[in-house]
Amino acid sequence: MKTLKIVFGTLFGSGLLPKAPGTWGSLFTLPLVYAAYLVDPLFGMAGLVLLASLISLWATGACVEKFGDDPGQFVIDETAGQAVVFLFTSFHYSSLTNTGLLLAGFILFRIFDIFKPLGIVRLEKLPGKFGILLDDLAAGVYALICLELLKLLLGSILG
Repeated sequence: MKTLKIVFGTLFGSGLLPKAPGTWGSLFTLPLVYAAYLVDPLFGMAGLVLLASLISLWATGACVEKFGDDPGQFVIDETAGQAVVFLFTSFHYSSLTNTGLLLAGFILFRIFDIFKPLGIVRLEKLPGKFGILLDDLAAGVYALICLELLKLLLGSILG
């Protein structure tokens, strides 16, 4: 069971890649985001956020035990936060538009997750598994707001 928690916590090993594991975890989440939308455009993304959050809370202990406090290798929390960004996004038949949406949401999430402005850093300091997860969910919310504003400003370019 411990091995399974580590496999899920590292998002099938993507968090074990060298340099910037959070970025790798977020990048590897993008196909999951698109698949969640295809499964159910209305509830797929919310389901992905919920599932990744629950897995994060379930797997944290094993990953902390193996890698240390708030380990970089633990990236399932990035999956939850990255999915939050796309809660209100509708993908289109245009792969160029979809790629633009995914790329914009990815970059916005990474900015908020790395720099942790607007109180995100306080959430990260909460004890245990909740601090590990909540800062990523908050970064996802801020990135979601920015992506929605970008969609309003850029209209048909980002959908």
